[in-house]
Parts: sequence; structure tokens; C-alpha cells
Amino acid sequence: MTEPIRVLHFADVHIGVENYGRTDPNTGVSSRVVDFLHRMDEMVDYARANDADLAIFAGDAFKNALPNPTYQREFAWRVRDLAQGMPVVLLVGNHDVQPSEKKASSIEIYSTLDVPNVWVLDTWDVFDINTKRGRVVIGAAPYPVRARLLTDERTHNKSVREIDELLLREMITRLQNMAREADRLAGVDVPRLLTGHFTVTGATLGSERSIMLGRDVQVPLAELTDDRWDYVALGHVHKHQNLTHGRTGVPPVVYSGSIERVDFGEALEDKGFCWVELARGATTWRFVPVAARPMVTIQLDCRQDKTPTQTLEAHIRQLDVKGAIVRLRLQFTPETLAYFREERVRDVLRQAGAEYISGIERMVERPERARLGISPEGLTHEELLDLYWQGKGKNAQERAALLALAREILHED
Repeated sequence: MTEPIRVLHFADVHIGVENYGRTDPNTGVSSRVVDFLHRMDEMVDYARANDADLAIFAGDAFKNALPNPTYQREFAWRVRDLAQGMPVVLLVGNHDVQPSEKKASSIEIYSTLDVPNVWVLDTWDVFDINTKRGRVVIGAAPYPVRARLLTDERTHNKSVREIDELLLREMITRLQNMAREADRLAGVDVPRLLTGHFTVTGATLGSERSIMLGRDVQVPLAELTDDRWDYVALGHVHKHQNLTHGRTGVPPVVYSGSIERVDFGEALEDKGFCWVELARGATTWRFVPVAARPMVTIQLDCRQDKTPTQTLEAHIRQLDVKGAIVRLRLQFTPETLAYFREERVRDVLRQAGAEYISGIERMVERPERARLGISPEGLTHEELLDLYWQGKGKNAQERAALLALAREILHED
């Protein structure tokens, strides 16, 4: 039996996401963009150190399909570094492609220039590729743009729901045809890998929904668990997950997840890429985490605290916020908010090594104003005061004491 083929599987790089960043003086781009580029560097170093044979990028190179030239250059340098040691397959994702089929994707330039060792997959197709440890058959399922998969005649006078159903049937038909073609091309011993950029039924979705372009149809998992494939390398969903966990006799169907956290919705998720040892009927793989930027939320109830600033200082010192993007969510009453000193808290966070303070949310509890239920006209000053103190939650004994003091003031003359 031949040695397994070592495959790097990654996706959802999203170069250009600038949430919670500032301009980096060394590069001139957002510090958050630098974070994403550093994660790519970690991955490239790992692939080199472990002698990878093939890199599969499962889509979404940039934040959108019109990245600025600097972002294109930074991504290209890292693709070049990978391609110097192995074939690199770039699948077109929804953030890479424009809706019109006549417009180029953000990564089409690699095929236009015929960059050595780089394949851009923008159509649903099956092909084989040679690596230093052997041949691999690859099925490509780029993001299913309706205008590219369905003709105008098929969608004419159809509702949105009917078009979605047509698109799903078309995708299923193509996946089945691709599995047959892969089986024909591969023969007995050659491993087969399917890569796709779409949503699969049962996948746990996350922050990608907030930056998703267009609507999604969901492919049934059963269409991917075909034993004619040895590994299914997916992109599009940011949370790393194995959709066939615990199952035997089916290929691993794996979202590698995004390589860096996009927002606080991904704060608790591990980020990284997949390392696959691809062999016919005997594929193994593992998830390799990267040093993604930590995101920390500090929540504190200060409604009963007359020293909220000092309490926060002590709380922050107990946390590890070094290098983290930090947000604060604090509860106050109007009275306790008056004791809060924001600049002091920001100073403490900076001293603790926080990379960026994304915001301080003050949730101020406003007591409901009591409605009299009657017209105030005709009520005495004492009656009005008594109603006011009832609205403040004072009991009968407290109100009586306050009224006694009020009478002294009211009748001083």
C-alpha cells in the first residue's frame, strides 16, 4: 500500500475583516487584517514542517469579491509560499465570486496568469492531480451561484422557494454525477477528495450568517457520505466540525472552520485548519488549532455597588486579557453610574495588556415612574409627596418619617 497523501485543508480566510482593529504602523493595514495573515503564516509553516503534498483551500479568500490590491498581494504571497512545495487548489466561495457569471472572481487571476502549481476551481468538476506521494482525484463544488447553475428558462416565472428547490435538485444531481466520475477516474487504489463551499443540513452555524452574501440552500448530509469519496473538505461555515463524528464506513465530512475569529460570536470557538492523511478507504485526519486572537467579554452587575470602578479594577486583575480584544457589559442604576470612571477602567485594561477595547456597554436600570391613577389636581403637597415616595418603594414607616420632615420644611414660615 502506498504512503498516505498529506493534505492541508483550510477555508474562510476572509482577508479584509477589520472588526476591532487599528492601523498597524509596520504594514499600513488594519491590525485585524494582520491577525488573519499571521494565522495563514502559522498554517504555511506547519505545512512546510510536515512535508505537505497538497493544499485544499475550500473558499472565501477575502471579505468580499472586490478586495483592495494590498490584501490581494498579502494573500498571494502566502499562496506562493504554499505552491513552492505542493499543488494548491483554490475553491471559489461566496465571498470570492460576483453574482454575474461574466465577472471574474477575486482569485481568478491565478488561473488567468497560469500560476504554476495553483488550480482555481470555479466550476463543478472532477479532475485528477499528481502529488509527490501519488495521484489524487478531486471533485470541486464551488459556491452554488444560481445564475451559474440554472438557466433563465428554468427559473422563468418561478417563486423564490421554487428556485431554491430547483437549485438544490441541481446540486444533488451534480454531486451524484461527480461521485460516479471520481470512481471512474480513480480506479481501485487512488484516493478521492471532494471539496465544497456550501451549507450542509445539520451543521452548526455561527457568525458567518452576519456576513453571508445571499441566501443559502442546505445540502442533505446523505449526499456527501458516499463511500466513493475518502474525505470531504468543506468551507463556508466558520465553526470547525466533523459532521460524521462517530460514524464508520463513511468519509469524514469536515468543515475546517475559519482561521481567525471574526467577532464575539466566535469567541469560544477554536480556530485552525485540518491535517489529512488521505488514503483509499483508510483516511485519517486531525484539527490543528492556531493562536487566534482571544476575545474576552467582562460582565458585571454594578447596580448595588457604590465603588464600581474599583470593583472592575480588581476583577480585571484576576483575568487574563493580555493580547485580547475586550468588551465590557455593565449594569448600573443612575445612582451607581455616577461613581463609574470609564477612563480609569480603560487605563487598567491597557496596563493588563489588552490589545483592543471594543466598547463599554452601560445598561442603566431606570425605575418605573409610578402613575398616580388619579388627577394630581386637588391633592395637597403632602399627598403628592406620599405618592412620590410610594413610587420609590418606601414603606409606610419610612414615608411617615419623611413626611414629618417635609411638614417642618413646608410650614417653616
